[in-house]
Amino acid sequence: MKKQLLIAAVAATMTSVAMADISIAGSAKANFTVVDFEDTQVNTNTISREMDLFITGKNGDTTVVMNIANDTLGAAGLVTEDSYVATKLGDVAVKVGAWDNGNNALRASARTDAHLAASTTLGGVTITYDGYGDAADDSVKLAADISGVAVSYKQLATGEDIDVSTTVGGVKVSYLALNRDTANTDRSVVEVSGSFNGVDVKVAQANADSGARIEGDSWMGDFENAAYTGSTTAAYDLANDQDVTSISLKTKMAGNTVEFRNTKVDGVSGNDVSFNKFIVTRPLANGTTFEATYTDLDDKGQTTTDSTSLDLELAVKF
Repeated sequence: MKKQLLIAAVAATMTSVAMADISIAGSAKANFTVVDFEDTQVNTNTISREMDLFITGKNGDTTVVMNIANDTLGAAGLVTEDSYVATKLGDVAVKVGAWDNGNNALRASARTDAHLAASTTLGGVTITYDGYGDAADDSVKLAADISGVAVSYKQLATGEDIDVSTTVGGVKVSYLALNRDTANTDRSVVEVSGSFNGVDVKVAQANADSGARIEGDSWMGDFENAAYTGSTTAAYDLANDQDVTSISLKTKMAGNTVEFRNTKVDGVSGNDVSFNKFIVTRPLANGTTFEATYTDLDDKGQTTTDSTSLDLELAVKF
């Protein structure tokens, strides 16, 4: 009888756990990178890691998300990154906490605590308010689809963001502008992409005014600047008034995804920089994805930065 009662108690506990709407997902990648400089600088061999665990809990219309990360050998243990509550109050979606706003071609991502976002849709227009506990950082964004053209306008205390995109004949065209009230600090990027005869093609042009710099981290390149974003891992830091042009060609070949990228940076006083990347990606039978990236960097203004590098990566999602 005692054994039966014990079994029943354990079964009841297991049932309650199974009924809880909690999910765990994650990703991890490990990289071995060799950099060979073309001058007298010391070549480097680096091993690094990036691991994320996403815990999601749901109760009705309310979702709680926590992202726990452990990146790069020597980091101080586990770090909580995204941590927020999302719910609905009538027709208004509310999100409170800390989350990454994502990278784009012009600026690096940022994660701010005490972040509040509220959005609703009226007459086909989505209105989003972002607040950070300081009116100087608050913004209001309007987004709508107008005859197949996605348009958004964000008003900030320091300027405005304009985002427009559409697809015509299978070709996607997008325009993003980060306009600021301070003179000569605007940034913009135009991107065109499509698939032609089995080859995915992307072309983009990013421009910065004389008082602005491109700090984006996207397929065009990693230009996060430590002085502006706190990042010390950028592939290349840009200066004010430097423009970036990129092209990507991607296709399938013998079970691999093969991509070529060329990025050119208009340097100050004609000291241009160019990157050539060859990327081969292949899913493996063990559940991981292997990626090899070869990069050739040519800096006409700095002989100390010319280099070639090979990055070997194993990545998994679960």
